[in-house]
Amino acid sequence: MSNNTSSSPASSPGSSPGSSPTWLRRLQTPPRIDNLDPVAARFIYALRLMAVYQNADRDPAAELAVRLESVTAAVRAMELSQAILRAWPECVSVNRFCCKMLSHDEMTIGAMMTASAARDRQGFDRALCDLVRPERIARLWEQCVQLVGVEQTPR
Repeated sequence: MSNNTSSSPASSPGSSPGSSPTWLRRLQTPPRIDNLDPVAARFIYALRLMAVYQNADRDPAAELAVRLESVTAAVRAMELSQAILRAWPECVSVNRFCCKMLSHDEMTIGAMMTASAARDRQGFDRALCDLVRPERIARLWEQCVQLVGVEQTPR
């Protein structure tokens, strides 16, 4: 491959060679779990833990209850994960438990949970627009709000 310093469609006029527009840099930077709302990040980690346990053909309930510090939160997280699996158009992709980067599905679920934590129904709908059937969005909203309510309750 040659090293061409001429202007490309990705570079804007007046930008120096090697620099790229802000929107392109954002696309090239993978989203990170530590940039999520804490409730959203905890749920993403819960999804990853459930995936590990599913692969091992084991029940994650006890470990989730310990990590989420609440049996109720663990139950709500498992219920929400099942609702997501039923509503999602294809298999949900989650990264390894130790990974700081988010998959595209995790990014969407993180946006969904962040909107729920802020009680932002329009933001929630925008996060799922054209991905999940409209008749399934209301059920996901209700389950997200239930989990957020448990997560935000002082222990």
